[in-house]
Amino acid sequence: MSDFSQKIPAVEVVEVVESAVPAEVSELDLYQRREKIYTRAIEGFFQRIRVFTGWPLLLGYFLMPWINWGGQQSILFDLPERKFHILFMTFWPQDFPLLAWLLIIGAFALFTVTNFAGRVWCGYTCPQTVWTAIYMWFEQKVEGSRNQRMKLDQQPISLEKATKKVIKHSLFLGFAFLTGFTFIAYFVPARELIVDFVTGQASLAAYAWILFFTLATYINAGWLREQVCIYMCPYARFQAVMFDQDTLIVSYDPGRGEPRGPRKRGAKDEHLGDCIDCKLCVQVCPTGIDIRDGLQYECIGCALCIDACDSIMDKMDYPRGLIRYTTEHILNGGESHIFRPRLIGYSLVLLIMTGFFAVNLLARDQLELDIIRDRQQLFTESGNGLIENTYTLKMINKTDEAQWFDLEVTGLEGAELSTEPRFWIEAGSAQEVPLRLIVAEGALDQRITGIEFVLSAEQNQNIQSRQDSRFIGPGN
Repeated sequence: MSDFSQKIPAVEVVEVVESAVPAEVSELDLYQRREKIYTRAIEGFFQRIRVFTGWPLLLGYFLMPWINWGGQQSILFDLPERKFHILFMTFWPQDFPLLAWLLIIGAFALFTVTNFAGRVWCGYTCPQTVWTAIYMWFEQKVEGSRNQRMKLDQQPISLEKATKKVIKHSLFLGFAFLTGFTFIAYFVPARELIVDFVTGQASLAAYAWILFFTLATYINAGWLREQVCIYMCPYARFQAVMFDQDTLIVSYDPGRGEPRGPRKRGAKDEHLGDCIDCKLCVQVCPTGIDIRDGLQYECIGCALCIDACDSIMDKMDYPRGLIRYTTEHILNGGESHIFRPRLIGYSLVLLIMTGFFAVNLLARDQLELDIIRDRQQLFTESGNGLIENTYTLKMINKTDEAQWFDLEVTGLEGAELSTEPRFWIEAGSAQEVPLRLIVAEGALDQRITGIEFVLSAEQNQNIQSRQDSRFIGPGN
């Protein structure tokens, strides 16, 4: 039988517990101050690709408001008139379901591309990435290389330092102003906006919005930079949901690179991997991460580290690809699969939705007719036995040419319109017309008669719109 009166010896375990906690974890400060990232300029295959993806975006953004198409601005979102001109098409508020379709298609396109090739959108075509790259280029041209910029920031204030900072931030603000002004030019006719802006005749709202987007661009691309991608962009947070082990991602090959260590050019050490621990991959990273630590949500897939590492491998006479686009399956010694259920599912849904969108876009009504019956007065009875009903016609010509339209009323024998049933409507314009429908009281066999208004284009009877309404007379 155990002796419960005997004391159990106690062991001090505080030191054991403390030693089990890694130093980097115990010293982690979640509210630590941001350390400025000084990126190093690098050239390479993937950076040439980024030039061909970034410049079309920039040129398209800045030039589209100044290009006319069919006698009007190629892209203009005319909010007061509730008309949205995109190349040869004009969209109205009634077409907003198409916009919803387009946004959904864009989301699924992003899911599909991300599942296949990771964050290539972020690395090559995201506006935040493109604009930040432009600002970094300004910085490098004014303040010099990475080491020169670091030394400049550490120096006390001087005339040279102040001059370079003023020039740099002037370029930042100038490009930001150009960005903000162009953005507003998508909502206000560009040629009118520039004249009104210079002469001081622009609206207060236009000045305010230009200032807002100028400051937003300057702050995001000039100051926040990688913090937008890391903390503000939701895509960085949920991207892993779309990844699988066959997704192409920027990865470091630890099996080939470890253990890492420095050595002379051309030398080969049997005890070391191919990574010479030059940290060039860290110096070129716009978000300041070390890709050798594995996949991280901060990685935007820009491939700067790939070009940097390949340049070092070339100098060391080692094969390229220590850092490359690859998949987890390949890194673990397996085989990658291009066709997999998730990617096939995303692609099929994207294809089906794109098809439906194209059909709806092509079958979009080119003529819109809306009938509003006067509810203040059910009918008017004249002395000669005629009954009148009053209506308001709202007609929208969604075609790209002005033309004549004919109006016809069916469902009521002997009905006559009080105005000429022929209307001239400009291209992409709306017209509102009040009219009266007159019929003899003897032609009415019931108090409420269903009628139909039919509006047709004279030149093309296939362009037609029908709208049901009612004709109300006195009760029998």
